[in-house]
Amino acid sequence: MKNLFSNTIFLAIIACLLWSSAFVGVKIGLQYHTPFQFAGVRFTLSGLMLMLYFNQYSRYRNQLLENWRFIGSVALLQTVIQYMLFYAGLDLLPASISALIIGASPLFISIVSHFSFHDDKMDWIKSISILLGVVGVGIISFGRSELPSGVKISILGVSLLLLNNVISGFSNVLVAKKPAMLSPIVLSSTSLFLGGLGLIAISIPVEGYGIKAVAPEYFVALAWLSFLSAAAFTIWFTLLQRPGVKVSELNTWKFLVPVAGAILSWIIMPDESPDFVSLFGMLVIAMALLVLNYSNRRAAKRVRLQSLKAN
Repeated sequence: MKNLFSNTIFLAIIACLLWSSAFVGVKIGLQYHTPFQFAGVRFTLSGLMLMLYFNQYSRYRNQLLENWRFIGSVALLQTVIQYMLFYAGLDLLPASISALIIGASPLFISIVSHFSFHDDKMDWIKSISILLGVVGVGIISFGRSELPSGVKISILGVSLLLLNNVISGFSNVLVAKKPAMLSPIVLSSTSLFLGGLGLIAISIPVEGYGIKAVAPEYFVALAWLSFLSAAAFTIWFTLLQRPGVKVSELNTWKFLVPVAGAILSWIIMPDESPDFVSLFGMLVIAMALLVLNYSNRRAAKRVRLQSLKAN
C-alpha cells in the first residue's frame, strides 16, 4: 500500500479524479457567486488549508522569503491569468466546445515542453497517444452536448481558452523547474492563496460584490472545491519535480478528467445517462493511455539496456 501511494501514475490518476469532480461543484457555486470572485474565494481557502497543514511556520516563512519571486510568478501565471482566461472563455462558448478545447490541453503542454526540455521531445508514439486523447475528448464533448442550431462560435471565447491551454503549458514547465529546496506544499499553498486574493481584487471592479443569497449546498460546494484544489495541486506540483517525470507524459493523464467528469455526471445528475458515443470516446482515451504506457515502458527498457552496457 505504501508503494502504491508513492507511485507516480497512481497519484496522477488521483489528482485527475479530484479535478474531474470540480465541474459539479463549480456549477453549483456559480448559481450564487460571480465567476472570478468565486474562484478567488475557493483558491484563497485552499491556500489557507495547506498553510495550516504544513504546521512548520519558521521553515515555511524561510522558504517563502527565499523564493518569493518564483512563488509570485506561479501565482500570477497558474492561478490568476490561467483561471481568468478559463472563466472568461467558458462564459462565451457552448459547453461542448469549451470541454473540447480545455480537454486538448495536454497537446499544448506537450508542445511547450518539447521546446523547453531536451529530454522531453515529441516522438511518433507520444504524438499518437496525445492525438488519440484529443479525439476521445472531442467524441465525449460533442456526444454529451449537441450544439444548438444557429449558435455562433465566439472567436474571442475560442482564443481565450486556447491561450489558457498555452499558459497551462508554461506554468507546468515553470513548476517543473522549481528550486529544489522549495516544498511543493509551500509552493502550492502560497501560490493558491496569493492567486486567490488577486482574483478577488480583480473581481470587485469587474464584477462588483457578486455573492447572492446562499444555500447550504453553496458552502458544501465551496468546501469541496477548496479541498480538491489544495490536494490536487500539491500532488501535481510534487509529481512535476520528481526525477524522470516528464511534463508531457504526466499531463497526458489529464485526458482522464473528462472521462471521470462524464461518469460523475451520470451518477449525480438525474437528467444524464450513459450513451454509446460517450462510451466510445472513453474507449479511444483508454487506447491513448495504453499507447502512452507502452511508450513509457519502451523508454524505461531502453534506459536499462544502456545502463547494463555501460557496466
